[in-house]
Amino acid sequence: MMKPESASTLLLVRDIDSSIEVFMIKRASRSNFGGAWVFPGGKIDNEDQDSEIFNLCHGLDDEKASENLKVDSYGLAFWVACLRECFEESGILLAYREDASDFTPDTQEAMKLKILRTQLNEGKITFIDVLREFNIKLAADKLIYLSHWVTPKLETRRYSTRFFLTGITDDYEAIHDGYEAVDSLWVKIEKGLEDYHQGKFPIIMPTIKNLELVAGYESTLSLLNEKKMIQPEAIDPIEPKFFFEDGKLVGLLPGDKGYEDH
Repeated sequence: MMKPESASTLLLVRDIDSSIEVFMIKRASRSNFGGAWVFPGGKIDNEDQDSEIFNLCHGLDDEKASENLKVDSYGLAFWVACLRECFEESGILLAYREDASDFTPDTQEAMKLKILRTQLNEGKITFIDVLREFNIKLAADKLIYLSHWVTPKLETRRYSTRFFLTGITDDYEAIHDGYEAVDSLWVKIEKGLEDYHQGKFPIIMPTIKNLELVAGYESTLSLLNEKKMIQPEAIDPIEPKFFFEDGKLVGLLPGDKGYEDH
């Protein structure tokens, strides 16, 4: 049985008309979860575990990150990968300038950033190169650890994915990359769930459950403040189990009756 690959995903949220929107991308048909709407994210790369990029993270070190995720080491790589994938797939780079102010690119910087994003997605440069270009550090402290999902054993490609959450303002413009993501949108959380239940919005179980985790809040401030209170060590992995019963495929989550029997 294949060991799950480590991955990270980010829920980018913003305020809109007394409710909250989340940024989502539509996966290309050739990619994993092709055709589904997901949050920006992907696998941990070797570069994400480099000590050099760890030194370019603000507000969090590997020791604390690893403690939060209950791993021996390289926990910070999940934060790095999350921020890298966010930049690659949405164009938003969450970072701080040398004076500790938020990195909100001006017009000239935004043009340069767009070029660098393309080069990064084409494998011509590394994420570290992008950070060096602007002399910035990753805003690791802005990410809130939200959940941990493991792909069911019946799947051929399996992932151990950490989901994170952060809020942004209208100063940031998000747009899909055109590579792995062929479309993007800001969707009101409750509307996304409603459309899913009506069969109009294809999303997979971890996406559904994480949307439910952040539903029902009036503002990003109230959402983020509550989720910050969750102790990271209290977050356990969720691995759905699927099996056939009376000719039908049945899915169970931890805590469901019969889960431990399969």
